Amino acid sequence: MSDAIRIAVIDDHPMFREGVAQIFTSIDDIEVIAEGATAADALWVAQELRPDVILLDISLPGGGIEAAATIAKTCPGVRTVILTASESELDVAAALQAGARGYILKGSSGAEVAETARAIFHGASYVAPSLAARLLIQMGKRPNVTASKPTNDLTGREEEILSLVSRGMTNKEIANRLHLTERTVKHHMTSIMRKSKVRNRVEAMLMFRRMAEA
Repeated sequence: MSDAIRIAVIDDHPMFREGVAQIFTSIDDIEVIAEGATAADALWVAQELRPDVILLDISLPGGGIEAAATIAKTCPGVRTVILTASESELDVAAALQAGARGYILKGSSGAEVAETARAIFHGASYVAPSLAARLLIQMGKRPNVTASKPTNDLTGREEEILSLVSRGMTNKEIANRLHLTERTVKHHMTSIMRKSKVRNRVEAMLMFRRMAEA
Protein backbone atom coordinates (compact mmCIF):
# COMPACT_ATOMS: atom_id res chain seq x y z
CA MET A 1 0.00 0.00 0.00
CA SER A 2 2.94 2.29 -0.66
CA ASP A 3 0.80 4.56 -2.84
CA ALA A 4 -2.10 4.72 -0.37
CA ILE A 5 -3.12 7.94 1.38
CA ARG A 6 -1.59 7.77 4.86
CA ILE A 7 -4.10 8.88 7.48
CA ALA A 8 -4.07 9.36 11.26
CA VAL A 9 -7.25 9.42 13.34
CA ILE A 10 -7.15 11.49 16.53
CA ASP A 11 -10.26 11.38 18.72
CA ASP A 12 -10.70 11.00 22.47
CA HIS A 13 -13.66 8.63 22.10
CA PRO A 14 -12.13 5.17 21.56
CA MET A 15 -15.22 3.57 20.03
CA PHE A 16 -15.63 6.32 17.45
CA ARG A 17 -11.89 6.43 16.66
CA GLU A 18 -11.68 2.68 16.24
CA GLY A 19 -14.84 2.70 14.12
CA VAL A 20 -13.35 5.25 11.70
CA ALA A 21 -10.11 3.30 11.50
CA GLN A 22 -12.04 0.09 10.86
CA ILE A 23 -13.97 1.70 7.98
CA PHE A 24 -10.71 2.69 6.30
CA THR A 25 -9.31 -0.85 6.48
CA SER A 26 -11.72 -1.87 3.71
CA ILE A 27 -10.65 0.99 1.42
CA ASP A 28 -7.72 0.12 -0.84
CA ASP A 29 -6.28 3.60 -1.34
CA ILE A 30 -6.31 4.68 2.33
CA GLU A 31 -4.09 3.38 5.11
CA VAL A 32 -4.45 4.32 8.80
CA ILE A 33 -0.93 4.65 10.14
CA ALA A 34 -1.69 6.01 13.62
CA GLU A 35 -4.38 6.73 16.17
CA GLY A 36 -4.42 9.06 19.15
CA ALA A 37 -6.64 10.71 21.74
CA THR A 38 -5.13 14.12 22.53
CA ALA A 39 -3.70 17.23 20.90
CA ALA A 40 -0.27 16.10 22.08
CA ASP A 41 -0.79 12.81 20.27
CA ALA A 42 -1.71 14.71 17.10
CA LEU A 43 1.44 16.82 17.26
CA TRP A 44 3.66 13.81 17.86
CA VAL A 45 2.09 11.89 14.96
CA ALA A 46 2.41 14.89 12.64
CA GLN A 47 6.04 15.55 13.50
CA GLU A 48 7.28 11.96 13.72
CA LEU A 49 5.17 10.03 11.21
CA ARG A 50 4.22 12.78 8.72
CA PRO A 51 0.86 11.35 7.59
CA ASP A 52 -0.76 12.82 4.51
CA VAL A 53 -3.97 13.66 6.38
CA ILE A 54 -4.86 13.88 10.08
CA LEU A 55 -8.48 13.71 11.20
CA LEU A 56 -8.98 15.74 14.39
CA ASP A 57 -11.90 16.32 16.72
CA ILE A 58 -12.32 19.87 18.04
CA SER A 59 -12.90 18.72 21.61
CA LEU A 60 -9.63 16.86 22.01
CA PRO A 61 -7.86 17.28 25.35
CA GLY A 62 -5.46 20.10 24.60
CA GLY A 63 -7.67 21.50 21.83
CA GLY A 64 -8.18 20.22 18.29
CA ILE A 65 -8.08 23.68 16.72
CA GLU A 66 -4.90 24.51 18.61
CA ALA A 67 -3.38 21.28 17.35
CA ALA A 68 -4.40 22.09 13.77
CA ALA A 69 -2.78 25.54 14.05
CA THR A 70 0.51 24.12 15.36
CA ILE A 71 0.59 21.39 12.71
CA ALA A 72 -0.05 23.94 9.96
CA LYS A 73 2.96 25.95 11.16
CA THR A 74 5.40 23.16 11.93
CA CYS A 75 4.37 20.47 9.43
CA PRO A 76 2.83 22.27 6.43
CA GLY A 77 2.88 19.09 4.37
CA VAL A 78 0.50 17.40 6.81
CA ARG A 79 -3.10 18.32 6.01
CA THR A 80 -5.57 18.51 8.88
CA VAL A 81 -9.29 17.82 8.66
CA ILE A 82 -11.69 18.53 11.51
CA LEU A 83 -14.09 15.61 12.07
CA THR A 84 -16.46 16.69 14.82
CA ALA A 85 -20.03 16.88 16.06
CA SER A 86 -19.91 20.67 16.35
CA GLU A 87 -22.01 22.58 13.82
CA SER A 88 -21.02 25.97 15.23
CA GLU A 89 -20.16 28.57 12.59
CA LEU A 90 -17.57 29.97 15.00
CA ASP A 91 -15.86 26.59 15.22
CA VAL A 92 -15.83 26.25 11.42
CA ALA A 93 -14.31 29.72 11.01
CA ALA A 94 -11.75 29.13 13.75
CA ALA A 95 -10.71 25.79 12.27
CA LEU A 96 -10.19 27.25 8.80
CA GLN A 97 -8.30 30.22 10.21
CA ALA A 98 -6.08 27.80 12.13
CA GLY A 99 -5.12 26.13 8.87
CA ALA A 100 -7.43 23.12 8.72
CA ARG A 101 -8.07 22.05 5.13
CA GLY A 102 -11.49 20.56 5.82
CA TYR A 103 -14.40 20.48 8.24
CA ILE A 104 -16.84 17.56 8.25
CA LEU A 105 -19.41 16.26 10.69
CA LYS A 106 -19.45 12.98 12.58
CA GLY A 107 -22.83 12.23 11.07
CA SER A 108 -21.16 11.83 7.67
CA SER A 109 -20.97 8.38 6.11
CA GLY A 110 -17.71 6.49 5.87
CA ALA A 111 -17.74 7.02 2.11
CA GLU A 112 -18.11 10.79 2.59
CA VAL A 113 -15.21 10.92 5.04
CA ALA A 114 -13.04 8.89 2.67
CA GLU A 115 -13.93 11.08 -0.31
CA THR A 116 -13.15 14.21 1.72
CA ALA A 117 -9.78 12.78 2.74
CA ARG A 118 -8.98 12.09 -0.91
CA ALA A 119 -9.97 15.62 -1.95
CA ILE A 120 -7.85 17.16 0.82
CA PHE A 121 -4.91 14.93 -0.13
CA HIS A 122 -5.11 16.18 -3.71
CA GLY A 123 -5.00 19.82 -2.62
CA ALA A 124 -8.65 20.78 -2.27
CA SER A 125 -10.39 22.32 0.72
CA TYR A 126 -13.76 21.12 1.91
CA VAL A 127 -16.47 22.28 4.29
CA ALA A 128 -19.76 20.40 4.54
CA PRO A 129 -22.06 22.40 2.19
CA SER A 130 -24.73 23.02 4.83
CA LEU A 131 -22.12 24.48 7.20
CA ALA A 132 -20.46 26.50 4.44
CA ALA A 133 -23.74 28.17 3.52
CA ARG A 134 -24.52 29.00 7.16
CA LEU A 135 -21.01 30.33 7.73
CA LEU A 136 -21.30 32.54 4.67
CA ILE A 137 -24.50 34.07 6.03
CA GLN A 138 -22.98 34.68 9.44
CA MET A 139 -19.78 36.18 8.00
CA GLY A 140 -21.82 38.45 5.77
CA LYS A 141 -23.60 39.88 8.81
CA ARG A 142 -20.39 40.88 10.56
CA PRO A 143 -19.35 44.48 9.84
CA ASN A 144 -15.68 43.76 10.55
CA VAL A 145 -15.42 40.68 8.36
CA THR A 146 -12.21 40.51 6.33
CA ALA A 147 -11.84 38.88 2.96
CA SER A 148 -9.84 39.25 -0.19
CA LYS A 149 -10.94 41.97 -2.56
CA PRO A 150 -12.99 40.79 -5.50
CA THR A 151 -10.92 40.19 -8.59
CA ASN A 152 -11.72 41.05 -12.19
CA ASP A 153 -9.27 38.44 -13.50
CA LEU A 154 -11.69 35.51 -13.40
CA THR A 155 -12.79 34.03 -16.71
CA GLY A 156 -16.47 33.67 -17.53
CA ARG A 157 -16.33 29.96 -16.75
CA GLU A 158 -14.61 30.60 -13.42
CA GLU A 159 -17.26 33.14 -12.45
CA GLU A 160 -19.94 30.62 -13.37
CA ILE A 161 -18.34 27.94 -11.22
CA LEU A 162 -17.85 30.37 -8.34
CA SER A 163 -21.55 31.24 -8.52
CA LEU A 164 -22.43 27.56 -8.14
CA VAL A 165 -19.93 27.15 -5.29
CA SER A 166 -21.67 30.04 -3.52
CA ARG A 167 -24.85 27.94 -3.52
CA GLY A 168 -23.08 25.19 -1.58
CA MET A 169 -22.66 22.83 -4.54
CA THR A 170 -19.85 20.27 -4.55
CA ASN A 171 -17.36 19.86 -7.40
CA LYS A 172 -19.21 16.74 -8.54
CA GLU A 173 -22.55 18.55 -8.60
CA ILE A 174 -21.02 21.46 -10.50
CA ALA A 175 -19.45 19.08 -13.01
CA ASN A 176 -22.81 17.45 -13.64
CA ARG A 177 -24.55 20.79 -14.00
CA LEU A 178 -22.03 22.20 -16.48
CA HIS A 179 -21.30 18.91 -18.29
CA LEU A 180 -17.65 19.02 -17.27
CA THR A 181 -15.38 16.48 -15.66
CA GLU A 182 -14.84 16.77 -11.93
CA ARG A 183 -11.12 17.13 -12.65
CA THR A 184 -11.83 20.20 -14.80
CA VAL A 185 -13.90 21.78 -12.04
CA LYS A 186 -11.09 21.17 -9.55
CA HIS A 187 -8.67 22.84 -11.96
CA HIS A 188 -10.93 25.89 -12.21
CA MET A 189 -11.32 26.05 -8.41
CA THR A 190 -7.56 26.00 -7.99
CA SER A 191 -7.29 28.88 -10.46
CA ILE A 192 -10.08 30.82 -8.73
CA MET A 193 -8.45 30.52 -5.31
CA ARG A 194 -5.02 31.44 -6.67
CA LYS A 195 -6.27 34.53 -8.53
CA SER A 196 -8.48 35.62 -5.65
CA LYS A 197 -5.92 34.93 -2.92
CA VAL A 198 -8.39 32.90 -0.87
CA ARG A 199 -7.55 29.71 1.01
CA ASN A 200 -10.72 27.68 0.80
CA ARG A 201 -14.25 27.41 -0.59
CA VAL A 202 -15.83 29.40 2.22
CA GLU A 203 -13.60 32.41 1.54
CA ALA A 204 -14.33 31.99 -2.18
CA MET A 205 -18.06 32.03 -1.42
CA LEU A 206 -17.69 35.19 0.63
CA MET A 207 -15.71 36.80 -2.16
CA PHE A 208 -18.48 36.01 -4.65
CA ARG A 209 -21.02 37.61 -2.35
CA ARG A 210 -18.95 40.77 -2.21
CA MET A 211 -18.63 40.74 -5.99
CA ALA A 212 -22.40 40.41 -6.34
CA GLU A 213 -23.03 43.28 -3.92
CA ALA A 214 -20.41 45.61 -5.40
